[in-house]
Amino acid sequence: MGSRTFLMGGGWDTVEVYEPFLGAAGDAPRIGCVILDEGDGNAQFARYEGALRKAGDCTPVPLLVPLGGRFGPEAVADLDGVLVCGGLTPAYQEAFAGCLEALPRALAERGVPYAGFSAGAAVAARHTVVGGWLLDGVPVCPEDSAEDLEEIGVRPGLGLVPFGVDVHAAQWGTLPRLVAAVARGYVPYGVAIDENTLVEVGDDGAARVSGLGRAHVVRPADGSGGEDVLVRSYGDGGAFPVR
Repeated sequence: MGSRTFLMGGGWDTVEVYEPFLGAAGDAPRIGCVILDEGDGNAQFARYEGALRKAGDCTPVPLLVPLGGRFGPEAVADLDGVLVCGGLTPAYQEAFAGCLEALPRALAERGVPYAGFSAGAAVAARHTVVGGWLLDGVPVCPEDSAEDLEEIGVRPGLGLVPFGVDVHAAQWGTLPRLVAAVARGYVPYGVAIDENTLVEVGDDGAARVSGLGRAHVVRPADGSGGEDVLVRSYGDGGAFPVR
């Protein structure tokens, strides 16, 4: 919607995945770090602040949202970039539920780039995969990846990207969950991102992959007439069309 979007699959080992986002935010940018505060918000902010400062000259600003609270888009008024951080994905979706249109509009009007780390990447989607490990009672991914849900859950998201997003793909085994969500039609197509991996979505109709892992694009199989899907995996330097 007029601003660049950066999706990080999780992990703390590769400072380089933050660099393109900081570059898009301008010189010495002020970066708002949206963190769902479950009692350790300041400690979580310190981790992101350290990673961002290693990646470039910037001023991270804590934007802590209490568990059960709502994020207000007015908080981005004096920022050059917004990083939505990791945590419990359903809770992040609830925190943004009141500004699913207002926040993307505010970012687009000022050309402020959005970066999502883990849960923050998932909620960037129009249809957000918030968790779950079962499809009709059948396991599709490890229970430890369920985000406190049973059945696969998809809820409204920010709509910054048209595809569903899952994260920690290789590390948590979440790719099959996204395959199931696409096959069932819960999301039109999806991208599962490994840790220490970035998917940068520009305004030119392309998404570019960088980092140590891969991005796995899941699309319905053309003409299958059923629940078949195709998966194509992209590594560092790869690109795929966004449509």
